[in-house]
This record gives sequence, structure tokens and C-alpha cells, in this order.
Amino acid sequence: MSSFSALPGFYNFMFLYLEPLSTIGPAISCLIHPGTQWFYHELVPSGTPAPATAAGLDPRTITAVWQLANCYFLLGLTSTVVFRAIRDALPNNPVAQERILGASLGALAVADLTHIFSSLLALPPDIRFDFGNWNTMTHGNISAVLVLFLSRMAWFAGVGRTRYWFGQRLKDEQKKKS
Repeated sequence: MSSFSALPGFYNFMFLYLEPLSTIGPAISCLIHPGTQWFYHELVPSGTPAPATAAGLDPRTITAVWQLANCYFLLGLTSTVVFRAIRDALPNNPVAQERILGASLGALAVADLTHIFSSLLALPPDIRFDFGNWNTMTHGNISAVLVLFLSRMAWFAGVGRTRYWFGQRLKDEQKKKS
């Protein structure tokens, strides 16, 4: 048995490596380079280049963008640090691993949906469903988060993995009926 039986193969790659990179990366790009003004400008696709300085952003806007970057950083840390702590603290207990991971992945799935819908609703109506005119940031906020959400749902459904906790009651009830 693997030391992280509850998060095998694809899920291990997705939630221990890809998700942290996809959330810590934007945090760094906002706070360090290319910077706050670029990050803010890219939140809604437009045909104009980002301003070279943050001079046009008021302190409230800068604060909100930095706080958003901090949320991205927190999500990345949760995946990379907390999930590894589960693996290391419970190496031979896949039931406990799955219960804790399930609680975390469930909360993240709810956040995925609210993030997708709020990002979609905030887009101007003329580009809301014009996927070809979305920029990288919009695809990151909607398309990539949708992939993460679907990956979480596949994990809960037991696709490509053995389930140790979620779905076991249903399995036990089916055995009793047979």
C-alpha cells in the first residue's frame, strides 16, 4: 500500500503539484512581477495593454488585489503543505487520509464553484461566453478552476482510485441486498 493511498496517481499530481503551482504562481506575479497593475488589468480581458505603473490604482484597489493574491497563496499552501502533512502523519491509514482530504476537497469544491460563477458574472456580457476573447487570467479563473472542480468530483466518485471512506456505506448496503 502506498503511503498516500487516498491520493494516488493523477490526483497526487493534480493536488500536490499542479494546483499549488497554479495558485502560488499568480500570487507571485501579482506581488512581484509583472506586478499589481498588470494583475488588476488582466482580471477582465481588454484589447489595451496593462499600464506600466500602479499609479492609476488607488490604495483600496491595491489592497484588494494584494488580498486576492494572499488568498491564492493560501490555497497553494493548503494543497502543498496540509495534504503532505496528511500523507506523512497517516501513512498507513487510508480511511483517515480520505476523511480529512474529503473535508478539504469538499470545501475547495464549493470555493471552486463560487469562484467560477463570480468570475463569470463579473465579466462584461459581451465577452462572458466568448471564450476565444478570454485572456490567460480569465481562463485561469474559470477554465482551470473548472478542471480542478471536476477533478475533485472525480476523486469523490472514486474514478481511478480505491475509495476507503466515501461511498463505502453505499457499497455495504448493496452487499446486504445481494
